Amino acid sequence: MKTRDSLIRLKRFQVDEKRRQLAQIESMIAEFHRMADELDDQIKSEQERVGITDVTHFAYPTFAKAAADRRDNLRNSAHELDDQLQRAQDELSEAIEELKKFEQLEERDQQRERTAQEMAEQDQLDEVAARARIR
Repeated sequence: MKTRDSLIRLKRFQVDEKRRQLAQIESMIAEFHRMADELDDQIKSEQERVGITDVTHFAYPTFAKAAADRRDNLRNSAHELDDQLQRAQDELSEAIEELKKFEQLEERDQQRERTAQEMAEQDQLDEVAARARIR
């Protein structure tokens, strides 16, 4: 029983760790999107300030070009993290399933123990009742 308790604690820890990893990846993706959106706003502001929106124009602002490159890199990174997010979700699901299996085994064993204890108590009551009839 102690071994199973340790396994259940380990599995719970693993589930919690997978949840933390998942939350961290989701947070990073959200942060990358937020930063990309801010860069979009800065690019638009710069284009409006200069009055040139054609990226191929010779006088297109260098800041806007650099910001667009950074924005694209952030979006690519967020897209790559989507793959990691999917893997993390799958790993979390697997860890939860493993935890459920061990918890169900533990619950089944506890039910067996309760049943055995109830039967022992009933046997004792039956014995007391039999003695009382004999007298």
